[in-house]
Amino acid sequence: MSFDFPTFLVAATFLTGGIWLLDALFFAPKRRRLAARGDGAVEVEEGGTASAARGYKEPLLVEYSRSFFPVILIVLLLRSFVVEPFRIPSGSMMPTLLVGDFILVNKFSYGLRWPVLNSKFLPLGDPQRGDVVVFRFPENESIDYIKRVVGVPGDRIYYRNKTLYVNGEPIEQVALPPYVGEGSGAGHTGYRRAVEQLGQDGHEILVDPRRADFPGGCDVLAGGPITVPDGSYFVMGDNRDNSNDSRCWGFVPERNLVGKAFVIWMSWDGRRDGIPIAFGRIGDVIR
Repeated sequence: MSFDFPTFLVAATFLTGGIWLLDALFFAPKRRRLAARGDGAVEVEEGGTASAARGYKEPLLVEYSRSFFPVILIVLLLRSFVVEPFRIPSGSMMPTLLVGDFILVNKFSYGLRWPVLNSKFLPLGDPQRGDVVVFRFPENESIDYIKRVVGVPGDRIYYRNKTLYVNGEPIEQVALPPYVGEGSGAGHTGYRRAVEQLGQDGHEILVDPRRADFPGGCDVLAGGPITVPDGSYFVMGDNRDNSNDSRCWGFVPERNLVGKAFVIWMSWDGRRDGIPIAFGRIGDVIR
């Protein structure tokens, strides 16, 4: 069972804030009144007592709650409404994103949502073709997926001979030299690399010419073009023949969107030769 970090943050925020607030409203004033009357004085050395003010002592639970509440609240607000970190666990977005890349996701690109409830309360924008998005997997919403948006509401999508078609038009591909992987991607020999001109900026893709367009279980488009319904998106991995995406299970509902990936802040692959950190990828903007 996966750990529900957003729920933990919300619960911890309410718990620590509630303890601090209840103490400040009901118990702290009483302790201060007792201390002012001298009832809270304590012995500090033989033949002497501390002042009444020094006899006032905050309970340990309240002290911890008061210390942790602001920190947890800031983390909750940043993670829910500004930016959230993720780690790439698979090669489905190669060569754009590699196994071990640590990325940041913009949480307000597509509107602000309440944590845990995931309901939008402030619309700010919609995904565009070519955006790399993180979303809750429709078949198991406890799992986060990352793919590229290739179809927005109203688009007719098809895929044939390793080429993406949007509204009847093939998306241009510019061939690049063969892909040479390293670390976890070293096994991708024989793959064709190209720049796909989708959206405002082109992005690299990998295709395996030895594999069928529609392998077993990924046949959503096998019957011909399909239209993306309102409130949904069609997504694909850049590693076209090694990606569990909309070709296999259908559309991503708008309510499942988490945010737009925008930068790599660390890249760590234990299967790389020598130093596992790919310093050259740190700070790369995700396109």
